Amino acid sequence: MKAAVLEGYNKNGCDLVVKDIPVPAISGEEVLVKVHTAGVNPLDNMIIHGEVKLIVQYSFPLIMGNEFVGIIEKTGGTVRDFKVGDRVYGRMPLKNIGAFAEYVAVNQNAIAKVPEYLSDEEAACVPLTALTALQAFELMNPKKGETVFISGGTGSLGAMAIPVAKSFGLTVITNGNGESRDRVLKLGADRFIDYKKENYADILSNVDYVLDTLGDRELPNEFKILKDEGSLVSLRGLPNGEFAARSNMSLIKRCLFKIAGSKYDRMAGQKNQKYFFIFVHEDGAGLSRISEIFKGTPIEASVDEVFSLDDVNKALKKVASGGSKGKTVLRIS
Repeated sequence: MKAAVLEGYNKNGCDLVVKDIPVPAISGEEVLVKVHTAGVNPLDNMIIHGEVKLIVQYSFPLIMGNEFVGIIEKTGGTVRDFKVGDRVYGRMPLKNIGAFAEYVAVNQNAIAKVPEYLSDEEAACVPLTALTALQAFELMNPKKGETVFISGGTGSLGAMAIPVAKSFGLTVITNGNGESRDRVLKLGADRFIDYKKENYADILSNVDYVLDTLGDRELPNEFKILKDEGSLVSLRGLPNGEFAARSNMSLIKRCLFKIAGSKYDRMAGQKNQKYFFIFVHEDGAGLSRISEIFKGTPIEASVDEVFSLDDVNKALKKVASGGSKGKTVLRIS
């Protein structure tokens, strides 16, 4: 089969090599999926640059790719909930990625059936962003009627996070470009702040939760609007000791991340707030829950551009350049 392979980390970026390798064998709990499409994400470039090697240490050569859509061609002996011919999608297990390939062997617990209304290209937009949103709110453990501020909620993450937040019974406030106001309100946001007209940090206070998508430059303001003992979950800050312990990392990594995230822990500590960092993991049951959440209102999946597997490096460069109006997708087969 053809696969896009990384030969080693390169902080300046490097091209993947598309080569022929054997089709993977499956264990009893795995399925063999013929991949139709795969999502291309900033995470893929981060892996190439070696930016996540303290979180996950990969061996080389490494088949790249974190999320996929495809058809099951073979099932292991203990697989019960899926059958040959099922169209499925998933986030590849953290330590065993490989979606940029014609076939993947993946544990049954990492996949879910694709809602029929989604095309293969649209479905490739879903696993990473949807699971990120769901896992973030599970960390918050919110109560119905509480309020969350989602920073920069007009992007692909917001399209998932807003409906997921509403499924928890939360009041949702977000900000972004005013051109997206009507679309975001239609998704379920209760209040929209046009960042060109108002600064959320000047008008919000005592928010129960914050979902940070912007990182270091906005975290001080986000802690400012968060109530005493409130919780902030960050996608773009730095891992801290709590994240390392939650991820069952070694004592050395727990110490390293405790130092790395100490800046944000100190910010949180001023008002007894909690700071969480999230690195999304595989979760088939979570993806199935996403499908239930979006039963009444279809998932909004925006595809920017579709590349062939042979053009994987062009796709990665497009993602790295920023400014996309949706997900960059690889058409594998």
